[in-house]
Amino acid sequence: MKVVVIFHSVTGTTKKLAHSIASGAAMEPGVEVVAVEIVGADIVEGRFRNIELLRQLDNADAIIFGSPTYMGCVSAQFKAFTDATSEWWARQAWANKIAAGFTIGANLSGDQLSTIQYLQVFASQHGMFWVGLDTPGNYDPAMRNRLGAQSGLIAHSVDTDLNETDLLTARYLGQRVVQTARKLAA
Repeated sequence: MKVVVIFHSVTGTTKKLAHSIASGAAMEPGVEVVAVEIVGADIVEGRFRNIELLRQLDNADAIIFGSPTYMGCVSAQFKAFTDATSEWWARQAWANKIAAGFTIGANLSGDQLSTIQYLQVFASQHGMFWVGLDTPGNYDPAMRNRLGAQSGLIAHSVDTDLNETDLLTARYLGQRVVQTARKLAA
């Protein structure tokens, strides 16, 4: 099974979450995990141009999308990536793959949910199956999902330090995606 975590990060916090998600997915036996970062060189005159990166997603069984929340949505760089997938959308190349998402914001109520909802709609447009968290906020014995988002991982940081509970939740999301992909395949 192949899992791709694709993300954009500015301060490094989204990247830390992506690597925690990847490590959680890699804990499951028989899983190949690739973390792919959208970088400035991928964007030319406002358009995402890294076709090789897009092709890496074709062979994935699951794709986990991540972006910081800016102005209530994904970053411009991540949006440029999603806009560039229209050819894949037209072919429904990612249909029936598992999808999940994560974001981080500097405010506790910084409209991060709208970022997760954008990612969820994006995945649905591609015909993907969305996986959220099954850990009710503040009710999990391990205290995962401290901010209580069921649709995906929402984290919070006012600096570049991440709450250890958010990293624990990220690892869990990676494991959950793999376990769900296996159930779907069976």
